[in-house]
Amino acid sequence: MTSTINSIYKKLGLPRIIIISLLVFVYILAYILKIPFFGLFESHLVRMGMNGLLVLAMAPAIMSGVGMNFGLPLGIVCGLIGGLVSLELNLKGFAAFSVAIIIAIPLASLAGLLYGKLLNKVKGSEMMVATYTGFAITSLMCIVWLILPFNNPKLRWPIGKGLRTTISLVDSGLDKLLNKWLSFSVFGWFDFPTGLILFFLVMCLFMWIFFNTKTGRAMKAAGSNPKFAAATGINVDNQRILGTILSTILGAIGIIVYAQSYGFFQLYKAPLMMAFPAVAGILIGGASSSKAKISQVILGAFIFQGLLVVSLPVASKLIPEGNLSEVMRVIIQYGIILYALTKAGGGK
Repeated sequence: MTSTINSIYKKLGLPRIIIISLLVFVYILAYILKIPFFGLFESHLVRMGMNGLLVLAMAPAIMSGVGMNFGLPLGIVCGLIGGLVSLELNLKGFAAFSVAIIIAIPLASLAGLLYGKLLNKVKGSEMMVATYTGFAITSLMCIVWLILPFNNPKLRWPIGKGLRTTISLVDSGLDKLLNKWLSFSVFGWFDFPTGLILFFLVMCLFMWIFFNTKTGRAMKAAGSNPKFAAATGINVDNQRILGTILSTILGAIGIIVYAQSYGFFQLYKAPLMMAFPAVAGILIGGASSSKAKISQVILGAFIFQGLLVVSLPVASKLIPEGNLSEVMRVIIQYGIILYALTKAGGGK
């Protein structure tokens, strides 16, 4: 028994045990305060599934040696374009979802290729340049969204030019598409979002399989020890580009999954800060700026989204007056992100 506990302690580490304990404590408080416990847990699972692919997008970038992909908005923009094209074609349900992904993947591949070449030119400053890249593409797209030739009236402003800031997915059948697929009631307590969680786990499985292929091992070798990899004949720069392409593609697919669960495509400034919670999620799961595992992606998405979901209603119940509960939620959210970014930067 003691050896099992020690093994779990070594695998998780003290920071994760503390954060998991905090999550359990907040859930206990929610139960004591008679907040709908299973409603919170359902929301927790939904948030984990809808954000999971964005967290997973960090893994190939880390493995290849690029580090945290703060340029994730580049992939997000490609996913949004794919989604908008499917709506422009008036596609419905899984057809719209599939076409959005099919269009987004080549766009993200090209963007990832160019982005990877850029990162190879700035070795040692990847995360700083990636942050600037993410901010720059978001700013640029604020202009592009105004001039893209979409004609569907549900996408465009009724007066003037340009796309709407927020585009509803209800009429397209995309709204909660994966959430409802194969969904079932758990003893009448809550509805399990089967399709959403299954899609996330299947994508995690695909990435795990890829990392264990010859190409995946070469990419990990290039990321963990570039000089040794180069000595064995591995083209390190190509592996870094491959990791960046995969990360950008996962970001593109991830925003489509996120949007169908949220019920809206959000344009203009919406992608600006989406990389930071994804980075925080994988770091809280136990990854570092140079090493990551698929299990850490799943654990990090679960813990981070759980704290965000449960902390606000508990704080609101404890302090019903004023908006202090919202302040506490922001403190918790950005405190976690600050811890994660400190770790990414090599802090102890």
